[in-house]
Amino acid sequence: MSDSIDLTTRYLGLTLASPLIASSSPLTGDLDGLRRLEEAGAAAVVLPSLFEEEISHHALEIDRMLETGSEAFGEATSYFPTVDDLDVGPDRYLELVARAKQSLEIPVIASLNGTTPGGWLEYARSIEAAGADALELNLYFVAADPEETAADIESRDRAIVEQVRESIGLPISVKLSPFFTALSHTACELVDAGADGLTLFNRFYQPDLDIERLEIVPRLALSHSYELLLPLRWVGILRGRVDASLAASSGVHVAEDVLKVILAGADVAMIASAALERGPDHFAEVLQGVRHWMEDREYESVDQMRGSVGQHAVSDPAAYERGNYLRTLRSYASRIGGIG
Repeated sequence: MSDSIDLTTRYLGLTLASPLIASSSPLTGDLDGLRRLEEAGAAAVVLPSLFEEEISHHALEIDRMLETGSEAFGEATSYFPTVDDLDVGPDRYLELVARAKQSLEIPVIASLNGTTPGGWLEYARSIEAAGADALELNLYFVAADPEETAADIESRDRAIVEQVRESIGLPISVKLSPFFTALSHTACELVDAGADGLTLFNRFYQPDLDIERLEIVPRLALSHSYELLLPLRWVGILRGRVDASLAASSGVHVAEDVLKVILAGADVAMIASAALERGPDHFAEVLQGVRHWMEDREYESVDQMRGSVGQHAVSDPAAYERGNYLRTLRSYASRIGGIG
């Protein structure tokens, strides 16, 4: 196989050896997993998210520990714990960022998951100080309040991006939900607010019911390649409409999936579920498949093929919009001899 194929790409201002990024997962949560992913060919890694709830718990736990015994005898103050004695999540997260940067040659992207403006600015700055190469803001929010409008939610998300942008100099990517009322408009608003990139999309893990115990229980299901259709569509629509890096997430499993999202216009493809199922070495297999396909079709670089089947590049832009809905239904009907 030719070594002349150029797989390098640019993402969030970073030059990557290939478009394959290890997305946030248990594999990226410790140094052993991170090293294995790098050795297998991951061009960058996204660490698991630090949640706003963890940060809030951290602050409350410090207050609780420092106030313990405050109404007892004065001599008890000598037993107060120091902040350094508290083994809490956010501090461990910052340590992971620092150690990952020391151990890896590839870029390390930290991740924050929050819901309120200003709720995590301190840790955004701390993550930057720990040495992260970029920061992913995972805007995961369930719009359950009937008093809150779509405009309210979009305004809040923009405020989060603006405040983080003002606080740090790191490149920022926003990991979006697909459920915005006007996704293209929201994407443009977030880029205007300071986002350097967009990740399409985060996955909503829905709770289930245990009918024996009458309890709400978590259900974690890994993604499948068929879930790629949603990010694939929106990557194709947004390419050329937003001045930002585009990452495709959810449903990227095999080389064909990577090639599809690059052809649609993505700068990188993010893999998590497939690596959890098959191990970090799956990255090497996917990269080999991408190289084979590009060589067979005489592509010389990722840049050459990127966006060549995006909405802005195809003769029928409606294929990405409503027009494709009817075409899809008719194509299925023709296979089964019509719909009764």
